[in-house]
Amino acid sequence: MVIIMTPDASRENIAEVIKAVESVGLEGKIMEGSQQKIIGVIGDKTKLASVAVDALPGVESSVAISKSYKLASREFHPQSSIIDVDGIKIGGDEPVVMAGPCAVESREQLFEAADIVKSFGAQFLRGGAYKPRTSPYSFQGLEVVGLKYLAEARERTGLKIVTEVTTVEGIAPVAEYADMLQIGARNMQNFGLLKEVGKCKKPILLKRGLAATIDEWLNAAEYIMNEGNPNVVLCERGIRTYETYTRNTLDLSAVAAIKHLSHLPIIVDPSHGTGKWRMVKPMAFAAIAAGADGLMTEVHPNPAKALSDGPQSLTPENFKELMEGVKKLSKFMRDENMIFVG
Repeated sequence: MVIIMTPDASRENIAEVIKAVESVGLEGKIMEGSQQKIIGVIGDKTKLASVAVDALPGVESSVAISKSYKLASREFHPQSSIIDVDGIKIGGDEPVVMAGPCAVESREQLFEAADIVKSFGAQFLRGGAYKPRTSPYSFQGLEVVGLKYLAEARERTGLKIVTEVTTVEGIAPVAEYADMLQIGARNMQNFGLLKEVGKCKKPILLKRGLAATIDEWLNAAEYIMNEGNPNVVLCERGIRTYETYTRNTLDLSAVAAIKHLSHLPIIVDPSHGTGKWRMVKPMAFAAIAAGADGLMTEVHPNPAKALSDGPQSLTPENFKELMEGVKKLSKFMRDENMIFVG
């Protein structure tokens, strides 16, 4: 439920409403609207039956939220959220780009990749230190050593670091070195992991599951937010369908759906979404045109020698072309006021 206050509601009015909400064991969260304040009520709204909320001074109306997810819903939080990752704002006017190798393979490989993505305008370096792979015989990552390389690369370039956390035990070391923690597609409904990263202070990048519906995805975000961490960014990375030509089916309609249903920012990963480097650039452009707040792409100094996901990784030259196009497209959309929300 949300309680909409009148534009002239006083602090005392708001305090009285929150007191009434808390008196029946619920939680009230104040949110700033464009013209008025909104109080989001967390918990079983039937407990409010004994409280005449709409009769309280300063209350304009109360509205039940129809979605199973509350904190992630635009009904609960009408204004689009901007997630600040140590000065880099995701959800603002400029698309944010996270780029780098699928896996941290060596110090030299990572530093070379970091220099490449920095020089062409990315704000984040992505790279897996822990790699949950389909086969137990595939490269599993350098783990803590890889995290240390990522931190070194940040010191060299100023890029922010986003990397995946795969276990509850891994949260502390990843949070120590990374600026943003990624929950991968395979862990989207690992509810124990979601709850624990919800207690973490670092922003979370939540990838859509391999066959997850949008409703399931937003409920996964709800698990994180319900533990006290509101700094969630969603990532569409393709879902599994009957199509076999591409690695996954990149669901760009999810961008428009999320913008309507949720206030959380959404970025798109066309590398995993297609599995083919030739398709990354056109799908990246399509994602920006659809209103995505950014991109996550795989870039490798030499994709032919990559230990993971070489066929979908961009060469430095291809990444340069992608970034030039993204900058032009996002500028055109800003100049034409083509903002897609709701």
